[in-house]
Amino acid sequence: MLFIHNYDEAVFDPRLLEAFITVADAGSFTAAAHRLGSTQSTVSQQIGRLEGRIRKPLLDRTARPVKLTPAGERLIGYARRVLALQREAAALLADPSGSRTLQVGLPDDLMTAAMGDGFARFAARHPDIRLDVTTGLSRDLSRRYRDGEFDLVIVKEYRAQADARASFSEPLAWIESADHAQPWSDPIPLVAFPPGGLYRDQMVEQIESAGLRWYLAFTGNSLVSVLRAVEAGLGITILPFATIEPYRVHICRQFEPVMPMTLSVYAWEQDAATSELLAALTRIVSLERVANGPLDRAAAGL
Repeated sequence: MLFIHNYDEAVFDPRLLEAFITVADAGSFTAAAHRLGSTQSTVSQQIGRLEGRIRKPLLDRTARPVKLTPAGERLIGYARRVLALQREAAALLADPSGSRTLQVGLPDDLMTAAMGDGFARFAARHPDIRLDVTTGLSRDLSRRYRDGEFDLVIVKEYRAQADARASFSEPLAWIESADHAQPWSDPIPLVAFPPGGLYRDQMVEQIESAGLRWYLAFTGNSLVSVLRAVEAGLGITILPFATIEPYRVHICRQFEPVMPMTLSVYAWEQDAATSELLAALTRIVSLERVANGPLDRAAAGL
């Protein structure tokens, strides 16, 4: 029996996707046309063609600045990824060594010796792949991943999204200096990461829920600086329990226990190399953070 399938699929012309992304970023058709070296009418026609192909509006033209519709919100991350892959393919074909780039993002405190070793071993096994690893705050990493800037990310969040490749529960605790013997008095001095950090928000919410006041005694951009400040007695903080060794700090039991955070792993591609790195990093996270025991490098594939 012969089956004939008729497909009516949207064809994503990179020029149309570029116009869509530029309008979304610029907030207006006029500004987008200026950035693209085109005219407003041409850009408008390109957006219209793209919307016609997918049969859904992508931009709310009545808003000032122009905003994405729900369909536009869903498409824009993939659109950025399509253009990134196009640039990557062009660079790959132009590079005589045949190298491609694998962009990875993860929080600063996950960049441990074992994680670095895992990246190094992967790079040694794949000389044709250039690793580009970035550390940062989880919310920023998540946004950049959804925008197509990363191929693979490990982030902290309150709950894993549906497309997570793996997720783990990471125990957290209030941490104070091992030399601090007296209860903390109101207002409570906090040691925190910059605004946008999940632990910072969690600290403030929990302190205020207890009816206490607080102030920022120290803000640090790295795990080391935060732990050094806590070790010196500048204040208290919330951190994963697995991060506190070998510093002179311990769990502060003056406050209510902290709910655990979720560690989630995401990846766009499923090629052999990306899957290999994904599996290795997932094992490292599981062994270092979830088990909270010494890392078994053989088990981690290192």
